[in-house]
Amino acid sequence: MDELAARAATLAARRPGDARLRRVGESRAGTPMWLLSVGRGDRQVLVVAGPHANEPVGGATVLRLAERLLADPRLTEGADATWNLLLCLDPDGLRRNEGWLSGPYSLGRYFRHFFRPGFLEQPEWLPDGAAGAALPETRALLRLQDELKPFFQCSLHGVDVGGGFVELTRDLPGLDRRMAHAAARLGIPRELGAYDTLYWPGLGPAVYRIPPPHPRDLAAAITEAAVESTWYHPHRHGTVTAVVEAPMWGVAAVEDGSPPADRDGVLHAVSDALRRDGQVLERILARVGPHTADTPEAARLLAPVDDYLLVCPGLADAWDPDTADPARPLPPLSTAHLTALRIAGRRIAVRTAGLLHQLVTGAGRDPAGVLPELDALIDGWCADYQDDCQARWIPVARQAEYQTRVVLAAFELAGRHGVSARSGDSDWGTQAAVPMHRE
Repeated sequence: MDELAARAATLAARRPGDARLRRVGESRAGTPMWLLSVGRGDRQVLVVAGPHANEPVGGATVLRLAERLLADPRLTEGADATWNLLLCLDPDGLRRNEGWLSGPYSLGRYFRHFFRPGFLEQPEWLPDGAAGAALPETRALLRLQDELKPFFQCSLHGVDVGGGFVELTRDLPGLDRRMAHAAARLGIPRELGAYDTLYWPGLGPAVYRIPPPHPRDLAAAITEAAVESTWYHPHRHGTVTAVVEAPMWGVAAVEDGSPPADRDGVLHAVSDALRRDGQVLERILARVGPHTADTPEAARLLAPVDDYLLVCPGLADAWDPDTADPARPLPPLSTAHLTALRIAGRRIAVRTAGLLHQLVTGAGRDPAGVLPELDALIDGWCADYQDDCQARWIPVARQAEYQTRVVLAAFELAGRHGVSARSGDSDWGTQAAVPMHRE
């Protein structure tokens, strides 16, 4: 986080006429929230990095975007645009992931140091509406949205295991083709059946329409983004929001749109595994609970554990052909969908195990004797990702370049005029594709 702010400050000092850095708020822990603005046009763009603590790619992307914008005035002066780049929405959460951010990048290291706050402490969500927003990070973003009234907003997210996809509050025809081009050039798999968007309308391959928020219970809010959010808050200003997801570990099978050979058999296996894993983790939590100190640190780790264990039974029932709600049937599923569901079920389990591992190791003792079991679970689930799903690390530079290209494509399509269809991407046709297995 400190390096991100320092690099932005250096960039602004180097080009003071074109770039400005200002403080727009602070986190719960008092960490400054910085906004880097490039250009001086009337049309405002807002790009939000780091909305989820465990998804750091957005920080690299905004710095790459800033360099691209300063190098190509067609994206600022030529488009009458000012780009406002929020360096990190959850700086406190990002700091808590520093145990894996410096590498080496292995799944086991990532999940043992993984942190993401509970749903009610994630600053993009507005479960009590904008007026009831309690987090200072959320209030800072809401003020910024109402001040800028951006015509285009982008939220930069990361997928730990899977592929890239985009979620939109309004259709941007042609984005799927631009995204596919960037993904092919950079060796990024596209997620054609994303778990997050299982019931959402598709706007093209790996591009999905975010439904307007509607009242649902907490479990649905956690799994479906069903509550009000900062994605929709500026909608009244005419803003189109794009949520751009870039994967850290890519899985080629999430791009397989073929019909599955045994749909129901896979769904049964995925649902049974999620139920079984949830029960195992519930038992471990019950053993750890009596030895857990009543401290803010323990509460921060237990909040997301509670969230994950809350949603396990409902998700397993929703995915199981024998228990799915007839009023809300599963949509037609491809092999990509089934791969994404398998990855998602495992993700819930291994994240929970990682958080419990931190809870025990942070206490400095293991009176319940759960660490060997947690280590075995984490290692086994990570091996499943690597061996069965063929998950492969994607270098950060490629993650950020892919995300940058998708943001620029969405900006051009949202603007409709004033920017050449290829500005900022003149090298698209000349770069060779990068096979994932070479890195």
